[in-house]
Amino acid sequence: MTRNPMPLSEARSLPLWRRPTTLLFLMAMAMPVAFATWSALLNNFVIEAAGFDGSDIGWLHTVREIPGFFAIGVIAILIFVREQSLALVALGLLGVATALTAQFPSMGGILTITMLSSIGFHYFETVNQSLQLQWLPKDRAPQMLGWLVSAGAGATLIAYLSIVLTWEAFDLSYNFVYMLSGGFCAIVALWCWLAFPAFRAPHPQTKSFVLRRRYWLYYALQFMSGARRQIFVVFAGFMMVEKFGYDVHEVTALFLITLLTNIFAAPLLGRAVARWGEKKALAVEYVGLILVFLSYGGLYWFGWGVVVAAVLYVIDNIFFALALALKTYFQKIADPGDIAPTAAVAFTINHIAAVFLPALLGYLWLAAPDAVFVLAAGMAGLSLALALMIPRHPAPGHETVFAGPALPLAAQ
Repeated sequence: MTRNPMPLSEARSLPLWRRPTTLLFLMAMAMPVAFATWSALLNNFVIEAAGFDGSDIGWLHTVREIPGFFAIGVIAILIFVREQSLALVALGLLGVATALTAQFPSMGGILTITMLSSIGFHYFETVNQSLQLQWLPKDRAPQMLGWLVSAGAGATLIAYLSIVLTWEAFDLSYNFVYMLSGGFCAIVALWCWLAFPAFRAPHPQTKSFVLRRRYWLYYALQFMSGARRQIFVVFAGFMMVEKFGYDVHEVTALFLITLLTNIFAAPLLGRAVARWGEKKALAVEYVGLILVFLSYGGLYWFGWGVVVAAVLYVIDNIFFALALALKTYFQKIADPGDIAPTAAVAFTINHIAAVFLPALLGYLWLAAPDAVFVLAAGMAGLSLALALMIPRHPAPGHETVFAGPALPLAAQ
């Protein structure tokens, strides 16, 4: 990485493989290979290696989300380190920690290595989101974000397909798979560090804490998104193993189907956001999630089988892909220099509930698993109410439907 940052306007002269969008795509593919493989094996690994129950898995995810809560620390680091450099260091940490996961098959060891990988994941995601919004033009951002999601899903598809086809056939170990996926992520991070110049966005970023009143709706949506997402991430997959007895290759096969769907759906969803606007896109997501979470409860109320559970899991992931509308909503209302510090603040807000919710709901899960999903449906309902406050054409000074008269292009 060159010492003197190159302006984005000059990056067009570089060969395609060294341009900023290529770097975004490489990072988008490297991160999910490590994180998604870790997630696919996690529930089986912790049950077999450390005898985890619902309460233990709740505590694990609480520990995993602590670095996300402290993502605001990125602001302090950016005083000394460029965003691009921090993103690649964090990506490398995620890869190395993932590779070492199976070396510590105990409650304490799993929590420790999870904390390290989580620091890499959350700090990378915080800075990566900021870079995407700074480097992608507003008129193309929804479509490009959709393609980035699709690229990440495609890379993860290869990893999952490899697990499904080889886990039983070659009697693979957790250690081998974690080493392979984490090592790939770390190598890509190193390559990106060496092969790409440092890029400079046209708008210098504020290097201090930013919390603006006019961003309140974005903050509220981020908080609800974090709370709601945790229930799915922690308990939907755990349910497939605990209630329906899914093995590693079966869990991975389910993830594989989800990824195939997202590869084709994500670019279409990006185009839908560009056409519908953020308000309508988020409303569709939240209505869908209400129905899905209530249907999860139906697995316990009506005794629906594993096929229904698997279908709901795939549909759930499709709706979550519409969350890219939250990114483009912020891109439209933000001052250009606020993107990096607000991304850090928003990531912390997103993880407030994530720090305590998994542990608390882990105890509720032991008594009434269906109640956990009913609570998630209620959260999706509140998110829907918030999304309806987004104007048809968000812009600075017109962040909500209550923010005064509409701008010329901001008809309700």
